[in-house]
Amino acid sequence: MIDKFLNYLQYEKRSSPHTVVSYKNDLEQFSSFLSSQFSTNTLEDATTAMVRTWLASFYDEKLEPSTIKRKISTLKTFYKYLNKIGVLSTNPMLKIVAPKQKSRLPNYVDEKSINALFTIETDNDFTSLTNRLIIELFYQTGIRRAELINLKHTDVSKDAIIVLGKRNKERKIPITAGLHQLITQYEEVKHATGYQLEHLLVLDNGKKLYDKFVYLTVNNYLNSVTTLSKKSPHVLRHTFATHMLNNGADLNAIKEILGHTSLAATQVYTHNSIEKLKSAHKQAHPRA
Repeated sequence: MIDKFLNYLQYEKRSSPHTVVSYKNDLEQFSSFLSSQFSTNTLEDATTAMVRTWLASFYDEKLEPSTIKRKISTLKTFYKYLNKIGVLSTNPMLKIVAPKQKSRLPNYVDEKSINALFTIETDNDFTSLTNRLIIELFYQTGIRRAELINLKHTDVSKDAIIVLGKRNKERKIPITAGLHQLITQYEEVKHATGYQLEHLLVLDNGKKLYDKFVYLTVNNYLNSVTTLSKKSPHVLRHTFATHMLNNGADLNAIKEILGHTSLAATQVYTHNSIEKLKSAHKQAHPRA
């Protein structure tokens, strides 16, 4: 049933590879727990009490609420799937409530540091152009890592890119003339090298990008301009949204560009703007 569920996620729901791997690990972990604690590894036999016992063990281990919440989400999605295909008529997750999480402000790079990042001189060889385009795309469009990796050259036009996001939802993101010029330059070098892969960005051996390569590329670039503890592609996504909002962009427009289904997911960036206003008020107001 786990394999069928993962195929459903991958091919019908079009979930990201990260989601599929996370769900697989969570379900296998739960199956092992059932085997060791209740002498069964059949997930269809699990009860609400068994699920609660599993979750209680994570509190003892002092796992982050976000991690526990993800595991609950995995089981909720899995058992909802079993109900949908008629394997189960009951759902052990109906009475399970996820723990509350402390809201965290998204990490982002300030504009001065970002400007410094793009003044760093780079070579014009294929690897350097690939790395530079990765950084530019993340910061100028706010796309996710998986979306960047799967971007195809046919998804690029003179003034926009078409991105296939979560839940197989397609969206169009505007790009600047400068970014289009960089993409064109990159494509010319790529074709001259003889690489014919349909994906826009490829490795210097002509193969498709992979997660760790993209992460390390971003991490290495950000290391040169910021002391943030997190220096991931998602930080550049946060940076894109925060800078757009700080410079007057409409929140709904940012929501559409980021591919959020709910405005609430985008509103987290308003907190960063409020913090900026507080700082300006403190520095400028006589009674602050």
